[in-house]
Amino acid sequence: MVDYHAANQAYQYGPSSGGSGAGGGGSMGDYMAQEDDWDRDLLLDPAWEKQQRKTFTAWCNSHLRKAGTQIENIDEDFRDGLKLMLLLEVISGERLPKPERGKMRVHKINNVNKALDFIASKGVKLVSIGAEEIVDGNAKMTLGMIWTIILRFAIQDISVEETSAKEGLLLWCQRKTAPYKNVNVQNFHISWKDGLAFNALIHRHRPELIEYDKLRKDDPVTNLNNAFEVAEKYLDIPKMLDAEDIVGTLRPDEKAIMTYVSCFYHAFSGAQKAETAANRICKVLAVNQENEHLMEDYERLASDLLEWIRRTIPWLEDRVPQKTIQEMQQKLEDFRDYRRVHKPPKVQEKCQLEINFNTLQTKLRLSNRPAFMPSEGRMVSDINNGWQHLEQAEKGYEEWLLNEIRRLERLDHLAEKFRQKASIHEAWTDGKEAMLKHRDYETATLSDIKALIRKHEAFESDLAAHQDRVEQIAAIAQELNELDYYDSHNVNTRCQKICDQWDALGSLTHSRREALEKTEKQLETIDQLHLEYAKRAAPFNNWMESAMEDLQDMFIVHTIEEIEGLISAHDQFKSTLPDADREREAILAIHKEAQRIAESNHIKLSGSNPYTTVTPQIINSKWEKVQQLVPKRDHALLEEQSKQQSNEHLRRQFASQANMVGPWIQTKMEEIGRISIEMNGTLEDQLSHLKQYECSIVDYKPNQDLLEQQHQLIQEALIFDNKHTNYTMEHIRVGWEQLLTTIARTINEVENQILTRDAKGISQEQMQEFRASFNHFDKDHGGALGPEEFKACLISLGYDVENDRQGDAEFNRIMSVVDPNHSGLVTFQAFIDFMSRETTDTDTADQVIASFKVLAGDKNFITAEELRRELPPDQAEYCIARMAPYQGPDAMPGALDYKSFSTALYGESDL
Repeated sequence: MVDYHAANQAYQYGPSSGGSGAGGGGSMGDYMAQEDDWDRDLLLDPAWEKQQRKTFTAWCNSHLRKAGTQIENIDEDFRDGLKLMLLLEVISGERLPKPERGKMRVHKINNVNKALDFIASKGVKLVSIGAEEIVDGNAKMTLGMIWTIILRFAIQDISVEETSAKEGLLLWCQRKTAPYKNVNVQNFHISWKDGLAFNALIHRHRPELIEYDKLRKDDPVTNLNNAFEVAEKYLDIPKMLDAEDIVGTLRPDEKAIMTYVSCFYHAFSGAQKAETAANRICKVLAVNQENEHLMEDYERLASDLLEWIRRTIPWLEDRVPQKTIQEMQQKLEDFRDYRRVHKPPKVQEKCQLEINFNTLQTKLRLSNRPAFMPSEGRMVSDINNGWQHLEQAEKGYEEWLLNEIRRLERLDHLAEKFRQKASIHEAWTDGKEAMLKHRDYETATLSDIKALIRKHEAFESDLAAHQDRVEQIAAIAQELNELDYYDSHNVNTRCQKICDQWDALGSLTHSRREALEKTEKQLETIDQLHLEYAKRAAPFNNWMESAMEDLQDMFIVHTIEEIEGLISAHDQFKSTLPDADREREAILAIHKEAQRIAESNHIKLSGSNPYTTVTPQIINSKWEKVQQLVPKRDHALLEEQSKQQSNEHLRRQFASQANMVGPWIQTKMEEIGRISIEMNGTLEDQLSHLKQYECSIVDYKPNQDLLEQQHQLIQEALIFDNKHTNYTMEHIRVGWEQLLTTIARTINEVENQILTRDAKGISQEQMQEFRASFNHFDKDHGGALGPEEFKACLISLGYDVENDRQGDAEFNRIMSVVDPNHSGLVTFQAFIDFMSRETTDTDTADQVIASFKVLAGDKNFITAEELRRELPPDQAEYCIARMAPYQGPDAMPGALDYKSFSTALYGESDL
């Protein structure tokens, strides 16, 4: 029992110092302790006492009228304790002990003590307030007791951000009035004198009741009366003060103002619930808006990448050959630019797109949203299929370009060879038709006829020797046709002309031979010496012509062995030159012998050798030409040998770098795989380790660039093979791109695991346990489990998914969660999401619906005006744009359906 009669201390209501007055115990004591600095003298101010009487009386009556009664005089009407007990029952909702109905003083004291005992039972220490003072009508004691009741039942439970009651109420007022001009609430006395703060509180919660912009700071009485009248008429807050009393007081009573303001707080407590509901909705909408932005970004990036792939593939699949090597080399240079400049950013875009997609799915799962399904044709699998098609086209394209360059190189070589041999043949045939058609034998002497016959035989021998060249020309033309040479028409025309002319020469030769043989019987003598000269000079002349042709023959080689073969053949040819020189001397000796015999026998020769046009001067001239061509051929072969040696150096240089880079890439791929499998350290340790690997990969990029430069030199030198390494530039590029993609994906996976762990509250030990279980069943270390492997993993963790109807149904439910796209694989990210999501408390559609219902004032629909009033502008408009019209029986114009909107946020059907 509380001692209400402690030491007849003079009570001055309102605590003064040292814990005197009503206070102590719990938050009430804390609050009362804060009031110790109130000025004792001011509390005795008659103006303050008047304000308190009016305010406290109105406050008591606002509750007593619920019981059908009221008080007129606060220090008289509580003296018998009956209305005091009734007041406490109304404001607490509890029953007090049955009062005593007697009229005697003792009955009144007992009733007041019952009321004071009830107040004490609520944790309030009453110091210096006794039942006798109340029964005796002590005004100050009575006001102090009522203030204690107001503190306990109207103000004590007000707390904003864990502040005390007074500070909490003040902070609430400051926040609600912050947007209003000329309002600056700093206390519960002079901050309220001009009435604007009261009006601002009402307008903030019920803007339709107050025309705030029309209020003037220099008219406080009008402002105060306006607020008090509106509060009494529309908010059921009785008028507790007179405007004139507040304006006429230097410093209005703090207790009176606090009591009045607390009524506003309780009147608008529903608005507090609405604010809480609005905060929940804003949080949910912010998540949804962010996810929608991520989805839009994915769709845009996927469309751009697929469009680039769609444009690039036809270019890579265009295999229409060009006519010249220069044009094909330009296409090869364009392809190099594509591999060097255009494709690498797209590789990064593709990798980043997959990372964004995985991060988005993780955020959706963490916020209890349905998985994101990209629009048709923009799935990750669609991008991977398009990329695979691109790389297939790319691989074939480079091989085709190199083959075409080889083909054109071969064509150019053959075409030049054709022109050279054709020119030599045409030069030889020049005038032959006219010679064969000449009918000189009709007027020739017998000796002349014999000479003509021998000359013709020599010509036939020469003609037969040229047959091989004609066949070579035809064969080259045929090969040019088969290789689709762009100027085949002119080649064919020229070849056909040569063949037709050759046939004509054959026919004319046959006709002339028959004509000479017809008169052969009349020919008896012949100059044997000239004939022998002619017979030996003609093949030697042909040999020299062939030698000159071979010495000037163009050649193309690709290896050291090939050029060394040509050099060996050339050395062998040079070894035959002494024998050829002796043959030349022998032929010239025949000619000299004929001259010597003619001179010694005084025979006058009639001009040149009648049996041949090959004079000694011609033989000497051609022999000199052969002597000049030999060193030129030596120089050309040595130049080519030097070029092939340089090419071999390029091969070895590239091979050395490739044999270093290739194994390095493979080693890094294996090390990255081990990090995610071995689980050494925390996820942060793994992430740090992976990022170190990423830095080492970036630092290693100059080695890859050097290899690209060396490969550039290889291709510019038209080197097509390399026996010193098994690595091609294509293999290295693919490995490098896979390494970049793998490290980026692995880092993203660990970041998503950290995101999931932190969002779901998973400990490091749990995460390691999840990883150990997953790795145990990931036999091939592929980073994903098949359905049977995943089922075994679940069973090992205690899930009942055995092969019966109930177990199969549960397993199918789990698979639909971890593999929404039905890929047949469960990734580690999906596994840990599942292990944490079903036990984690996340916002639900029901919670969002309940929050909207608070904002709507318990209606089944909400209006655009209510949304704009309760939510930030951007989120209010977001809801309005997406909410369907409400169709319920209680619908009204402009009503919006918040239930279907809430369920749609979570991918659920209407409740």
